[in-house]
Amino acid sequence: MEQLLKYFLSVILVISLFSCNDNDEYSNLTLAERKALSIEIMEEGQRFHLPQGSPESMSRIERAIAADSTNCDAVRELSVAMLKRGMIDEWKPTFDRAVACNPKIWTPWRGYLYLQFYRDYDKAIADFDASDTLTPDFIDAPQGQSVDYWRGIAYLGKKDYVKSVAYFSKYIETTTAETGEDWAEPTAFLYKAIAYYEAGDMQNSEKAIDKFLFYNRDKTTEGHYYKARLALSTSNCVLAKEKLDLAYTNYDEENLFRHPYTEVLRQLYLEDLDELKVEIETCFSTTTLKQ
Repeated sequence: MEQLLKYFLSVILVISLFSCNDNDEYSNLTLAERKALSIEIMEEGQRFHLPQGSPESMSRIERAIAADSTNCDAVRELSVAMLKRGMIDEWKPTFDRAVACNPKIWTPWRGYLYLQFYRDYDKAIADFDASDTLTPDFIDAPQGQSVDYWRGIAYLGKKDYVKSVAYFSKYIETTTAETGEDWAEPTAFLYKAIAYYEAGDMQNSEKAIDKFLFYNRDKTTEGHYYKARLALSTSNCVLAKEKLDLAYTNYDEENLFRHPYTEVLRQLYLEDLDELKVEIETCFSTTTLKQ
């Protein structure tokens, strides 16, 4: 409890630093010297490889901001640490400050955080769309993935399957043209397959899920799970069971799509496989009765 209190007091301190331009510790330095010192403090922290969100790391970031409150990267780094520590009330205004400081860089990143951590699809899409205007000459890629990929996920979350498929298709086509299809994020095919499946387009869903299986070398719970679902949609009980068995095997081997901090959209759990197993057993029972 004492450690937690000290930490929150440090957060209050850094917020107060945001509201004033001068700090006694650095008042004898010129603006240029303060900026250089702020960068040096951040680089020193990186050399020590301090874990993101650790008290040691956050204290160092706070020092960097105290030296130069316009250090956009430091402000952004502090906000992400707050988010990962569950400091919901603090991270957003801090990240908004980073966005205002450098909108071209941090607007699409805020969209990613809205999507991944809050499932706020509308705000995420608004930021991704804004990034197109801010950087018309290239496609932004927060967290290493194109905003078209992230928009595909956001629209799937909104159950707008037409736009979801369109953005995944655009992402895959752009990547294929630039570097080859095998450079595309495999989960783009998974999510595209899910969008088709939930829209009732089983034929295109199967084409997409086959691509996902191919690029994962069949080592995927999700790929075999949706193959089982697709087989069940045509009352092919035998094939559905075969694919579900493969899904169970891959689940046991931990060949799963997961995110280190949050639940991924349409994340599968053992209960999902068990529910499908019951549906397949019902399929066999119904087929037997008809015979």
